[in-house]
Amino acid sequence: MITGISKSGFGGGLGVMSVPLMSLYITPQLAVAILMPVLLAMDLIIVWSYRHHWNRAIVAMLLPGAAVGLALGAMSFQWMSADVIRCAVGMLALFFVAQFIWGECSKHSKRPSGKATVLTLGALSGFASFVAHAGGPPVKGILLRQGMEKTVFVGTNTMFFFAMNATKTVAYSSMGHFTRDSMTVSLLLVPMLLIGITLGTVLHKFIAQSVFTRFVYGFLFLAGIKLLWDSSLAIWA
Repeated sequence: MITGISKSGFGGGLGVMSVPLMSLYITPQLAVAILMPVLLAMDLIIVWSYRHHWNRAIVAMLLPGAAVGLALGAMSFQWMSADVIRCAVGMLALFFVAQFIWGECSKHSKRPSGKATVLTLGALSGFASFVAHAGGPPVKGILLRQGMEKTVFVGTNTMFFFAMNATKTVAYSSMGHFTRDSMTVSLLLVPMLLIGITLGTVLHKFIAQSVFTRFVYGFLFLAGIKLLWDSSLAIWA
């Protein structure tokens, strides 16, 4: 529901909450498998809307680093225990909160990012996207520095993550993460997504984006702390 509200009413980016919250109750591997079909379906709708409004050069610039991150994420999923992945998701959640606070306390520079920065943040985005569907925050700063028009910004962001989500779908399938049970839960989540989209459209008129964003990141902080605490106890035990 949070993902739907974020996409329709507040410009996206707050879906970072989904996997950390679900990982409090189920394994992160199952959480990402459940959410993947829903996210890909959303991407297909949005891609069609912005198919003529995106910057191919910037997407091409981000993809090499993202590919490295996706590969690292795939290896982590294949060999790490659920508690280790849960710990990683918790650390990513706190990193995104810190990145949000840093962005609130400083003005974004329009100076283009260096190649090393683009590669590093692209890789972090790919890794975070694979293990937690949370690849948005690491590349947000890069996209903002390009000085793109608003529609092109959204279209470029959409095309980049569509490419990553399509790749992840193939990877999850080959790794056996999609099961009849996970797909059943994915279908059960669709009504909540639609409710979220409706709520987002309404809330957009009454709640400032800054207020909603701070509220969600506050819960993301609490979820990150909880994940780190529980996973650390399990790992050390």
